[in-house]
Amino acid sequence: MDIYFDNAATTRVRDESVAAMNTVMREDYGNPSSSHKAGRRAGGILADARKKVADALGAQPDEIYFTSGGTEADNWAVLGAADVLSRKGRNIVTSLAEHDAVLNTVKELEKKGWSVTYLSPDNIGRISKDDFAAALRDDTVFASIMLVNNETGVVNPIEEYADEIKKRKLTTVLHTDAVQGFCKVPFAVKQLGVELLSVSAHKIHGSKGVGALYIKKGVKLLPLLFGGGQESGKRAGTEALPAIVGFAEAAALGAAELNETTDGVRELREYMIRQLTAELPEVVFIGGVSPQKSQLRGDTLHNVSAAVSSPFILSLSLPGYKGEVLVNYLDGEGVCVSRSAACKKGARSRVLEAMGLRNDIIDGALRVSFSRSNTMEEVDHFVRKLKSAADTLLKAL
Repeated sequence: MDIYFDNAATTRVRDESVAAMNTVMREDYGNPSSSHKAGRRAGGILADARKKVADALGAQPDEIYFTSGGTEADNWAVLGAADVLSRKGRNIVTSLAEHDAVLNTVKELEKKGWSVTYLSPDNIGRISKDDFAAALRDDTVFASIMLVNNETGVVNPIEEYADEIKKRKLTTVLHTDAVQGFCKVPFAVKQLGVELLSVSAHKIHGSKGVGALYIKKGVKLLPLLFGGGQESGKRAGTEALPAIVGFAEAAALGAAELNETTDGVRELREYMIRQLTAELPEVVFIGGVSPQKSQLRGDTLHNVSAAVSSPFILSLSLPGYKGEVLVNYLDGEGVCVSRSAACKKGARSRVLEAMGLRNDIIDGALRVSFSRSNTMEEVDHFVRKLKSAADTLLKAL
């Protein structure tokens, strides 16, 4: 049995998206910027796709700008805002738990003289409202905190950050990387109160190579790419229409199915937690999964509500084992999981380090991430194989 539990890295493209993409590639292949009939038809398809993504986000179509993916959207948000806002102030607030697409971009600005306040997550991986509020300064012109952490699944209180900015009448532009939250936790951009928000297609059963940046109406952002007048002159380059159409189909279906999918995935996750606890008592769950005596810092974790953690990600650890060895063993048994973010390629998780976890917890960490197509049978198989890995590796010590 081959099992795929690495959906936070990427998802299988759903059949409806494939069908929509094929139609565009075969029949509607005109350039959306062309003025002839084929171009006008392609332009209409592009407009329809933009509306579908906007509707899924609770935005207006003219607030959605298509990109090559989440990384470009994050880079554009950080660099584009910095260019526009630098005359008002040069302080940025972000966290040590951000995706590299944000963190490394911010570090580049830091090299150019920007001051950056890096917030550390608490012991469940969350950036508290109080810490965020304490970090804000009069010259903080930009802040970026992710909605759902890609390693722990912890949900940050973005709406509370926005409320704090508004309450203090600051001009801070707030960005959130919602790549792991889009069509996975309920939100609307207006409710969150952000000015900028990044999403990606391949995390929601669309294709790789396409994403979008929400730019709130009235917010100025310098383009990252220059050239033609595509995307209202803000993002040059012929739109990747097949990928965009597949993205829009996945977004529309994902939004419509959100409650049903979330309920099913949450049931799988809770079942896995119960089975792992029964079969592997030494397992440690990271990210506020349930009330438990914490083996992380020696304190007691409080009961954390479901809203604090996405049901699509389960971060766990077998202290005393090596995560990369467990991943390789499971891979040999046909089970795909990861240690942390896929782009880390085996490096130690700086997110878990920033949480202050013990080294043996970090080294033994695994990330299991679910999709709408996973089953209870797959959960049982994973638990058996992980127990077998622990027993086999223990004998080898």
